[in-house]
Amino acid sequence: MSDWLKTVTTRRQIGERLKTGLGAGVLLAASSKLATPALAADLPGVTATELKIGNTNAYSGPASSYGVIAKTEAAFFKMVNDQGGVGGRKINFISYDDGYSPPKTVEQVRRLIEVDQVALLFNTLGTPTNTAIQRYVNQKKVPHLLISTGADKWGDYKHFPWTMGYQPSYRTEAQIYTKYMLSQNPSPKMAILYQNDDFGKDYPAGVKDILGDRYDKIVAKEVTYETTDPTVDSQLATLQSSGAEYLLVAATPKFAAQAIRKVHDLGWKPTFFLTNVSISVGSVMTPAGPENGIGIISTGYMKDPTDPAFKEDKGMNEWRAFMTKYMPDADLTDGNYSFAYGVSMVMLQILKQCGGDFSRDNIMHQATNLHDPYDPILLPGIKINTSPSNYHPIRAMQLQRWNGKTWERFGEVIEGATI
Repeated sequence: MSDWLKTVTTRRQIGERLKTGLGAGVLLAASSKLATPALAADLPGVTATELKIGNTNAYSGPASSYGVIAKTEAAFFKMVNDQGGVGGRKINFISYDDGYSPPKTVEQVRRLIEVDQVALLFNTLGTPTNTAIQRYVNQKKVPHLLISTGADKWGDYKHFPWTMGYQPSYRTEAQIYTKYMLSQNPSPKMAILYQNDDFGKDYPAGVKDILGDRYDKIVAKEVTYETTDPTVDSQLATLQSSGAEYLLVAATPKFAAQAIRKVHDLGWKPTFFLTNVSISVGSVMTPAGPENGIGIISTGYMKDPTDPAFKEDKGMNEWRAFMTKYMPDADLTDGNYSFAYGVSMVMLQILKQCGGDFSRDNIMHQATNLHDPYDPILLPGIKINTSPSNYHPIRAMQLQRWNGKTWERFGEVIEGATI
């Protein structure tokens, strides 16, 4: 019998005894037995031996290449449990498929919170999907941590104090591309393709931050696509006809790979900026044809598994050892696996800082007091810091260029706050 059912049954028994006139002493004794369930109700997802963590990811649908992130996180927490757990408890990581569909995300997150009664949500994936649940989880006061999207709005600690991002802001990323473009050409002509949601819209917003009233003169054309579209071929043809010399693509992996192939097939040779959420060698560059993307510029904040510079890197070797043991059949050229390992390390640090107190208030307190926690996947010079007024843990990036085999970093690490 579940704890919840035991509690309901006991309360019904008390009610029956009251009706039959049993004395106050019996009532007091019976009520005292309810103290533990009542206390447990104040700590959802926490028992003497277990801590429940909830997650949603796109195991299916248009962004299904991201599904390996949650699979890696499940393997990570298995490793943690094999090592004894955290705070005297084993992690029960519960992850559901939302198909990258906001209505499905709402359904699955309600299930996680109201049925599974998880203590927190970790690394739920997607901008439109997290947008759909943001108000709900904040009303419920459930920690919504290190979510897998770089939309700038995840730093809104005043209105959504229970939601915290992880990766650098998409808007900051677009600012970096724009500043680089202007450094190369003071009078450029730019085209933008972006996903028609808060993820995509951060990119033209970042470009506008830098161009200001010059935006309409420099941006020759911008077009959007929907995640339900079969391809973005027609959008790319439209952008090419604008005569733009620079192209910025803010697309999830499936559409990013399509864009790389189509630009090549069109014979168009713009300076091509590509969002850093779609630079995985395994899930984007290889399917697109590695030779088709030569010269593409992106930004990075994580070590690329295919970069020879990190062949003997201590942090990457730690990740490789984990993968060998827990995910031996995985594609080690897919940066989604290393991303998941790094963000899970940060989540583990939050849990360790809790000191065994896994109340939702304390989990959130620790999440907003991170000071350079261990993340073996971050590029040199990039650190994680949070505070009660800083919900953007990572604010720095470095430009990098695709050479047909790997991403080559160039220039200095750029702090978003200075842009």
